[in-house]
Amino acid sequence: MKHLLRRLALPLLTFTALPALAHNPMCDCVSVAGDQITCTGGFSDGSGAPGVTLDVIGYDEQVLVGGKLGDDSTLTFKRPDGEFYVLFDAGPGHVVEVDHADIGAP
Repeated sequence: MKHLLRRLALPLLTFTALPALAHNPMCDCVSVAGDQITCTGGFSDGSGAPGVTLDVIGYDEQVLVGGKLGDDSTLTFKRPDGEFYVLFDAGPGHVVEVDHADIGAP
């Protein structure tokens, strides 16, 4: 009987010891034609983020551009004047900020 319990317990213990599969948020923003910026959001597991909130916020905390990612998980907007950051907000623990100084050319 003890051998049977050990045989059943080992697979169960192995299964419960597996690490949780995390999917971290990711957001990449690049300058595109003219004075436009395109941001692409998603998760480290390769999934997209259509409908997720993406706001462009000035250093004075004023929302300059409010939006949501499209079906292709992107949002394109006119580069604001002055200093700003992009806030990708997929919910608690899934937030990414991209500073204007980190947005390079394509």
